[in-house]
Amino acid sequence: MKQSITKQLIIVGIIVMVFGLSVGPTTGGSRSGTIVSVLTGDPVPTHADVYKLLIIAPTVFHRALQPLVDHKNAMGLPTRLVTLDEVYQQMYWHGRDDAEKVKYFIKTAIEEWGIKYVLLVGGRSSQLRPTWYCPVRYVNMVDDWDAEYLSDLYFADIYDAQGNFSSWDSDNDGIFGEWYPGQAAQDTNIDLIPDVAVGRLPCRSVQEVKTMVRKIITYETTTYDTTWFHMMLVAAGDTYPASVNPNWTGYEGEYYGDRAIENLSGFTPTRLYTSDGTFSTKVDIIREFRKGFGFAYFVGHGSPKQWGNHPPNSTAFIQGPNCNDMWRFRNKDRLPVCVVSGCHNNQFDVCLRRVFNTTTRWRQEYIPECWSERILREPTGGAVAALGCTGLGYTKEDKTTFRGGINELEGAFFHAYGQHNVTVLGDTWAAAITSYAQTYPVNWSMQAWGDSWIDAKVVQSWELLGDPSLHIGGYPPQ
Repeated sequence: MKQSITKQLIIVGIIVMVFGLSVGPTTGGSRSGTIVSVLTGDPVPTHADVYKLLIIAPTVFHRALQPLVDHKNAMGLPTRLVTLDEVYQQMYWHGRDDAEKVKYFIKTAIEEWGIKYVLLVGGRSSQLRPTWYCPVRYVNMVDDWDAEYLSDLYFADIYDAQGNFSSWDSDNDGIFGEWYPGQAAQDTNIDLIPDVAVGRLPCRSVQEVKTMVRKIITYETTTYDTTWFHMMLVAAGDTYPASVNPNWTGYEGEYYGDRAIENLSGFTPTRLYTSDGTFSTKVDIIREFRKGFGFAYFVGHGSPKQWGNHPPNSTAFIQGPNCNDMWRFRNKDRLPVCVVSGCHNNQFDVCLRRVFNTTTRWRQEYIPECWSERILREPTGGAVAALGCTGLGYTKEDKTTFRGGINELEGAFFHAYGQHNVTVLGDTWAAAITSYAQTYPVNWSMQAWGDSWIDAKVVQSWELLGDPSLHIGGYPPQ
């Protein structure tokens, strides 16, 4: 874990009169003036432990999010909704771009309000232009597939190991997380450990916000002590066939599926495996998914559009449910927390304009929304949250040590919940990230594509789409 943060008082003696604000984050619970909310005109509290959940969203989503704020407060989780306009105005003197302003605002909220969870609301705002409802950060770690990839861990890793603001841009050139082939990292000493749990609802419309708010509220108020919650669905196969590489022994996907089941003691598992024929077509998964599960774990290969895995020792590929199949789940309010192990399933920057590019079309980035976006916002069922990779999902088979990789990170997630009773979704995500980062510390002086490069990408690209303050299994009746 990081060293405890030494709080320092930062007094900014500049007042932006046009907004009536005192500008700049302070620590230690005091401030040289009073911040006034742009949204409400009310004074913003300036002492810790005021709020636990911070929701950051564009003004257009404000009204649709208010029921979620009311619900969280009613559940005993003090919550504050802040518009991006307020963020940008209060961080007037901080941040080189919108994403960095958001990160500085989160830092202020941690230090002044006691924030533990941050929910970013907003995905792409256009299918034809690279515009966003809520800012994103791209990491520039280049491989054969990704020139860059999305990382919301950037918004969670507020401090470096010395307690200073972590910009993820140590060379200060405005390009973040640079680590290019054949070179050591240009942006170094990123500790990759979350200081706050961050999740995102990548909503592209008000209707999608309403759908997700309804699903979260319904989940937290109706799931507790239900039979279906104590069920677990695992779909897997032979992720790396030995017929391709004799070092790839065993059925890797099924192995990790079994490890997840072992970690979730008390859950009744349903295994859909290619080795025994229970997973032979996507229909096998769709049929079972309708029954409702507390957790769903898909272990295999993916793209923004689809997921699947191999039969034993075969290069054939059995396709599981893709984006066009989510409406067929029809599991209604029996919503699992879904962990999908595959490349790019959580790549939430896909859009229709990419159909005009041969490469992005081949990579299935031309769809209106990625696999996990689609399962998240499905109004007739789907999932309440989805964790997966925004880029290539590297595994132990990609490392020289043959240890680590995305499957081990996923295992740490199930271990945190099942063995350590970490029951808040963002806390389980953060525990898994922290465990992996500490087990495989990154050597930033190594060349790209080596083991440390892989370990950095494993945690940076693992995205939580959903409410980080979600109480897994719901709240007991009030």
